[in-house]
Amino acid sequence: MASLTIRNIPDDVQRRFRAQASAKGMSMEAEARRLVIAAVTETVPPPRKSIGQMIYEMSRPGIDLPIPPRSPARVPDLE
Repeated sequence: MASLTIRNIPDDVQRRFRAQASAKGMSMEAEARRLVIAAVTETVPPPRKSIGQMIYEMSRPGIDLPIPPRSPARVPDLE
C-alpha cells in the first residue's frame, strides 16, 4: 500500500479534524483514509429523465382506478 503525507495544515484545522475523528471513534489516519477513498470513488449518477418522461410521470394519478363495465348503447328515439 502507498502512503501519503500532507504538510502545512493549519493548527486549528488539525485540531478540528482530530476532534471530528475522535467523535467518530476513529484515528486521524483512519478518518483521513476514509475521506480520501470517498473522494475518489466514482459514483454513477442516476440516469437523466427526458422532459416527456417527467411530464408523463407527473400526469399519472397515484392510483389506478377500475374501469366500469360498459352498458349497451341506447337507440335514440328520433320521432
